[in-house]
Parts: sequence; structure tokens; C-alpha cells
Amino acid sequence: MIGKLKQNLLVACLVVSSVTVFYLGRHAMECHHRIEERSQPGGILPLSAIGGSMRTTLRTGQNLSTPFVYSKDMPLIFIGGVPRSGTTLMRAMLDAHPEVRCGEETRVIPRILAMKQMWSRSGREKMRLDEAGVTDEVLDAAMQAFLLEIIVKHGEPANFLCNKDPFALKSLSYLAKIFPRAKFVLMIRDGRASVHSMISRKVTIAGFDLGSYRDCLTKWNRAIETMYTQCLEVADKCLPVHYEQLVLHPEKWMRTLLKFLDIPWNDAVLHHEELIGKAGGVSLSKVERSTDQVIKPVNVEALSKWVGKIPADVVRDMAVIAPMLSRLGYDPHANPPNYGRPDPKVLDNTRRVSTKHTPKHPNPQIRSGMKKVHCCTSINDPT
Repeated sequence: MIGKLKQNLLVACLVVSSVTVFYLGRHAMECHHRIEERSQPGGILPLSAIGGSMRTTLRTGQNLSTPFVYSKDMPLIFIGGVPRSGTTLMRAMLDAHPEVRCGEETRVIPRILAMKQMWSRSGREKMRLDEAGVTDEVLDAAMQAFLLEIIVKHGEPANFLCNKDPFALKSLSYLAKIFPRAKFVLMIRDGRASVHSMISRKVTIAGFDLGSYRDCLTKWNRAIETMYTQCLEVADKCLPVHYEQLVLHPEKWMRTLLKFLDIPWNDAVLHHEELIGKAGGVSLSKVERSTDQVIKPVNVEALSKWVGKIPADVVRDMAVIAPMLSRLGYDPHANPPNYGRPDPKVLDNTRRVSTKHTPKHPNPQIRSGMKKVHCCTSINDPT
């Protein structure tokens, strides 16, 4: 009797187990089919389908009933340029927009892009990769997935996502290829001002000799030529923005930029300093060198600080050392230069900034790191 009871219990357990396995298997297949349907070419990949859920709230306060989604076909924004050219100011102004999130520099994106460029330039390495089945198509798909994962997950979700890593735009043409709907903002600044800022603020950049204005201007010329040439090649997707004109006429240029990016206008982009450290506003890193500057409203204090600081022999040879100055519309012989007249609001901002001490950052961590960051910020040019 007891043996028969045990047998019946065992049969019952087997039946229950079989039903459970069947149900779970069927449920898993249904999930798999849904994911496949949503990940067809040109479709949208949900983050939940690749191991992470972004079921959260947008910066606008809109509740999401489905996971936040992204794909290679979303309209990403890339901001770049030679360091000390206003890339941080630009991304802070965009970050102030309630529908945009840029965030801090990732640092890894230009490195992985440089590695891809190195593989492509080496015929022997490319042959080895092809022989191993790691073709351009495989690498492109892997790069898309990696870059998207970094851009999407290193900050909060938003309708428009952008990345600001200055040297990433040395691979602008490649980024335009793997992200067909991406748009690019190339920040351009008078090379004399950029280099003076690097040297005076000790912003070390791999390959730049901070003890030599001549060397730094030569490297500036090479880097901006690479980026500007690629920007012109995809002119419908790339907008060059001169730092001086952005500072002198912020509303005009931010309206031009948002129209180019197909993003609705919002006055918040003209008051980024009011949103620093606030939820859904502008987050800053204490290890990025420009942090102590972008906490101020847009002003003209930094435009001509380089005048009188560059050695006479370098000033004399400027047109030869940095021919891109003329190509970009700067007069290599003008000391001081005439960048134009600022808007009244910018003049007012400049007066207020010049009569006050540097404002305290609302984030105590960043505030405490301000003094430390003066001596040792570094930027790696991976190429």
C-alpha cells in the first residue's frame, strides 16, 4: 500500500514537472519571437532584450509604459573638436535642454575608435582578421553595439542622446557610416587660444609638448584638419560651430544648432549654469578640466587671453605653423583679433562674472575637486 502511494506521488510529481517545463518553454519561445520581431533590420532593440532594463522616467517627467529603447538607427549626436575648443560648454548647453542628455566624457569611445582605425590601416592585421572571420561587417556590428551600450547606459535616458569625447570626431566618417542617422557638432576655436589654454591650464594631451607653443600649434593644426575635412565630407550631417561665435551670439547659434538637430527650441539652453547639479539638468565631472568654467553663464572672458602670451618667433611664423587658422576664417597675423561684438546679454553676463568670485558648484564633490583639477587633468589622443 505504502509502495503504491509512493509510486502515485512520483507520477504526480513527474506530471507537474512536465507541465511546468512545457509552460516555461512555451513562454520563453514567445519572448524570443517578440524580441526577434522588434530587432529586425531598421527596427528598435529594447534594452531589456539585451540584459538591461531602462523602464524608467524621461527627463521631461513622462512615465514610460514600455522599456526605453534604442538602435543604431536612432538620431545620436556626437560633439567633438580639439580639446579646449568649447566642447564642454556646447554639451552643457545641450544638456540643459529637457529632451537631451550628453553627460560627461566616456574616455573609452575615442580609444576603441582609434583601435579600429589602427586595424583598418594595417594591411597585415586586416588580412589576419579576415582570415579569422572577423570581417569589417563583424567589426562594424560589434562597434555599433559597444558604442551604443556606452552612450545609452552611462547616463540617464532621454529622447535625444549625445556623446562628447573631443577626439572621437577624428573618426567622424566611420561614425557616420555605422550610425546612419547620427549628426555631428564640430567645435572650432582659434588655435592660438586653444593651445594657450592647454599650456596655461596644464591640460596634458598625449603627443602635445606643453613646453612648446610651436609643437602644440602644429599638433592642433593636424588634428583640426583631420576633423574638419571629414566634417565637410558629410556636410549634411555635420555642423561646424565656432566657439567665439557661440559665445558672442549664443541664442543665434543654439537656434541654428537645434534646428539642424531637429530638436524643438527651449530657452533652458541659454541658462545652462542654472541647471548644473540639478535632477534632469547638467551633470559635471570634477576630473574634466572645463568644469570650473562652465558653471558660469556664457561670457567673453576667455576669448583673447592668449594675446601677448605666445613667443615672438611663433607669432612671426604663425601662418606657416598653423595654416588651418586662415582656412577656418582666423587672421594668423591679428594680435589681438577681432571676433565681433557680443550680444547685450553676453556683455551683462561678462560684467557679472568679472565682478564676482567664481561661483560655488552646487555639488560638494565637484566643489571640493575644483582645486585639485587645476594641476593634473589629462586627455589622451589615442591616435
